Amino acid sequence: MTPHNNAAKGEIAKSVLMPGDPKRAKFIAESFLEDAKLVNDVRGALAYTGKYKGKEVSIMASGMGDGSMGIYSHELFKEYDVDRIIRVGSAGSISDDLKLGDVVAALSASTDSGYLNHYNFPGIFAPTASAKLIKALLKIDDTIVLGPIYSTPVFYCDDSYFEPCKKMGLLAVEMEAAALYTNAAELGKDAITLLTISDIIGKEECLTAKEREETFTKMINTALELAISF
Repeated sequence: MTPHNNAAKGEIAKSVLMPGDPKRAKFIAESFLEDAKLVNDVRGALAYTGKYKGKEVSIMASGMGDGSMGIYSHELFKEYDVDRIIRVGSAGSISDDLKLGDVVAALSASTDSGYLNHYNFPGIFAPTASAKLIKALLKIDDTIVLGPIYSTPVFYCDDSYFEPCKKMGLLAVEMEAAALYTNAAELGKDAITLLTISDIIGKEECLTAKEREETFTKMINTALELAISF
């Protein structure tokens, strides 16, 4: 157990899906897993373990932002011997090539966060997804959009802030991938981020509640297939 997780050793699977929202973690567990058991409820960061197609999988909320993701992913990797984390979330598109409902796999996560400063890296570390998970993902769905994204701890800012990101070819904006990828790299683990495009930055376009549920379901099915492919 840790100050943030009261699951016993062995109650969390080797593969973990991490949505940000605890309610979404509960929804995934109850809708997609068999025999789902609540194994953590500290600070409302709900975690469940159950089976998908006969294989054990855990679902745990990461909370919002790099600080929260940094804590929970680090503890899962180091204290609970998790091998791989698949972040499942939403993102705002900054690319003209993406439309609402598209699913993006983040190859890398550029960031303006200070999270990476604590690793004493001699230069600027580039947080990237696991090549092993990317290869496995493409065997499951070779139509998924692959590309670089931007992770920022800031939610409210002027849309013009992301213009340099767009110019450099980044596809979308979210808040957790850079911290997840950095922890995975430091600890020799695997991580990948799957994101449903829920809105278009700079335009008044966003998914309806029903559309979010439908596209989210597609992403979760892909993530679960990836989780049990090892």
